[in-house]
Amino acid sequence: MDKVAEQLTELLATDLDDGFTELVRIHAKGVHAFLQRVSGSAAEADDLGQDTFLRAYTALQTYSPARRRELRPRAWLMTIAANVWRNHVRSSMRRPVSALRIDDAQDNWADTGPGPVERAVNSDDRGRLVAALSELPEYYRIPVVLRHVVGMSYAEVAQVQGCPVGTAKAQVSRGMGDLRRLLAPEEELKEVAT
Repeated sequence: MDKVAEQLTELLATDLDDGFTELVRIHAKGVHAFLQRVSGSAAEADDLGQDTFLRAYTALQTYSPARRRELRPRAWLMTIAANVWRNHVRSSMRRPVSALRIDDAQDNWADTGPGPVERAVNSDDRGRLVAALSELPEYYRIPVVLRHVVGMSYAEVAQVQGCPVGTAKAQVSRGMGDLRRLLAPEEELKEVAT
């Protein structure tokens, strides 16, 4: 465990309210980024993020100080966020919503191109990537987002997924392969046209 995580878990063990405030400060952006990429909607990610932190606080209230010291905060929060997402998907299947989420998500990725032309190209690429990511099955989308958007290690992805590290690596690899296949047809069309 790194020094920041150790300090955080010690604070959680000694003062839950201050520790939780620090937990939210440190991990809110990562939880939101994960939820936005799996849901495709910034607004939905906000709601799911609030639910994630509410569940985390409720759980922490029942933990002993010793158990709070043993937490791996980032992986623990991402596990809760993934479960909140899965529960949301299950309940949404019972109550379908007709909102388009991809349009909301593609505009929220940070622009990295310096000029308008590059920004237009990047925007198109981001839109295609977000659309392709939304087509991945959940069992590939979650590990890909955890690894490549949130930046978690394979061990942390495995902990969140509740599987061995090798399985997490395979899920990320297969998800990335599917993303490449989903994105390849348009790239091939561009090459033929030029």
